[in-house]
Amino acid sequence: MNVRRFWAVFLCRNWEFLRDRSTLTWNLLFPIALIAGFAVAFSGSGLSFYKVGVLGAVEETDGGAFFQTRHVQFIPVADLAASLVKVERHQLDMLIDPAERRYWVNEESSKGYLLERVLRGAEAETDFHKQTVSGQIIRYVDWVAPGILAMNMMFSCLFGVGYVIVRYRKTGMLKRLKATPLTPLEFLSAQVISRLWLILATTALVFAGAHFFIGFPMHGSYFDLFLVFVLGAISLISLGLIVAARATSEELAAGLLNALSWPMTFLSGVWFSLEGVHPWLQQLAQLAPLTHIIDAARAIMIDGAGLAAISGHLLALVAMSVGFMVVGARLFRWE
Repeated sequence: MNVRRFWAVFLCRNWEFLRDRSTLTWNLLFPIALIAGFAVAFSGSGLSFYKVGVLGAVEETDGGAFFQTRHVQFIPVADLAASLVKVERHQLDMLIDPAERRYWVNEESSKGYLLERVLRGAEAETDFHKQTVSGQIIRYVDWVAPGILAMNMMFSCLFGVGYVIVRYRKTGMLKRLKATPLTPLEFLSAQVISRLWLILATTALVFAGAHFFIGFPMHGSYFDLFLVFVLGAISLISLGLIVAARATSEELAAGLLNALSWPMTFLSGVWFSLEGVHPWLQQLAQLAPLTHIIDAARAIMIDGAGLAAISGHLLALVAMSVGFMVVGARLFRWE
């Protein structure tokens, strides 16, 4: 690899992005506005669907009136400690133990409050005892913030590389670069590194700005969180290269990138927990880089997890990055 040629393409791509004021502003302001909107929207009554964890199989409950309540999903759980964490994190709206006649709710959860009122009304003749969830109360905005940061990074990675390279190919720029000594490795490396540092810089600014206005918790290491975002960005950029490798139409590239990004957005738990969805959907979500980025970031920010605790997510991101890069490099063509 010739460092001078790599550096020339790297600087050119950076200046192209920084001079596009509308794109730069969108990448900085959109996620902050989105997080602020969730902070306001979910300080009230929240959504109208409910998830209740039941210790033991749901079929083994005493068949009380509460368990016949419509629009409430009852999810069997076995691990009390893990389930309590899910109540803290708004992944479960209530946890109930029919055998011991007790239940747990998050004091900051509007859905938990309503479920408690329904339980008290439906089981007025029984002795269900309220238990306190230990640990710091987590707001919904605290839980959703890592997902929004990762989602914003995903769109910037996919469209910032995939869409741009296809535009270069369509306008004939790649054909002209092919006539120069520049190699595909130098060109693609410059594109990846340029997009990587820009994404990390904008994500850091968004994190700092949102944290200043919203004040969400950060119990883990900033270095660990930075490492997660680095590996996640590389994985998503590499995925974008696969789309950019052969596509010749911006319309086709946009369609393919949307086909990749929106399913990841809904399956990776950006907006809501995947607790209670069909198991095969939960398994399918593990194939998306965004899932591992969000799960690792939430574990660090909310639970204070270290690198050992999130090692599975890190290994998955590394494996995906290598696989996407190999496929993208093999498929790439100048014209």
